[in-house]
Amino acid sequence: MLASSRLTFFSCSSFRHKLRLHSLNPSSLNPKSCIRPSFFVTKLSVNLHSEDHFPLMERFWSATSRGNSSLVDYLQQHGVIKSSKVADVMKKIDRGLFVPKGNLPYSDTPMPIGYNATISAPHMHATCLELLEEHLQPGMRALDVGSGTGYLTACFALMVGPEGHAVGVEHIPELVTDSIDNVQKSEAASLLAEGSLSLNFGDGRQGWPDLAPYNSIHVGAAATEVPQPLIEQLKPGGRMVIPVGRFFQDLQVIDKQVDGSLKVRIESSVRYVPLTDRQEQLQRF
Repeated sequence: MLASSRLTFFSCSSFRHKLRLHSLNPSSLNPKSCIRPSFFVTKLSVNLHSEDHFPLMERFWSATSRGNSSLVDYLQQHGVIKSSKVADVMKKIDRGLFVPKGNLPYSDTPMPIGYNATISAPHMHATCLELLEEHLQPGMRALDVGSGTGYLTACFALMVGPEGHAVGVEHIPELVTDSIDNVQKSEAASLLAEGSLSLNFGDGRQGWPDLAPYNSIHVGAAATEVPQPLIEQLKPGGRMVIPVGRFFQDLQVIDKQVDGSLKVRIESSVRYVPLTDRQEQLQRF
């Protein structure tokens, strides 16, 4: 159920600029290999000022900042971060604490974290935080499915504060252990100790019913369809951000109305790793 069903044709090169990547290096994309001219996509509502920013976004992949604060400044300068609250939270939660050693933590690119999982590129984290900001107010509850390194869950925790609750769910137990260690080194450590931030082992497709309903739900992997338990655990008036699709996905923004009905729009096209079970993820090449 989409907010708009209007279709717009994009040439192969313009589609490349419409695509926000999560786990695929743009240098591996060959525009000549795209299917044309029969490739149609739903018209996108892009969370950037203009299409002119997409060449800049491509350059983000090779940009390496001097530090976490510089990275956030860079994303602000190019219109990815508009909210001062999002910028403040991303400066407080140092990405360098959540990226495995041997990587460039302040480069705007997704990075492997082991177990065939990745940490999203900073511009995708910023995008999701902006989309969910109004549903991450103090005292609210947030669910992060596929919490990985714990970075975005920690950001959620700072936004909802000690009177709220941020819940991360991850089905790789080793990543849960690592994420707890990461958060304990971060500005969100006190929230973890106090219990308003929790990182849990479980199948995120089933959500985390113990603390439902949630004002905001973020899903960090691509589902072929929106899991029904997540819809049920989304509070009326709440919002879910989830990539839906197979090879290329739509980043869907799902608003649950007061009467329980859903309003869905597409924010952009993205490329995420699949939302799957633990065994399939570990076997994936």
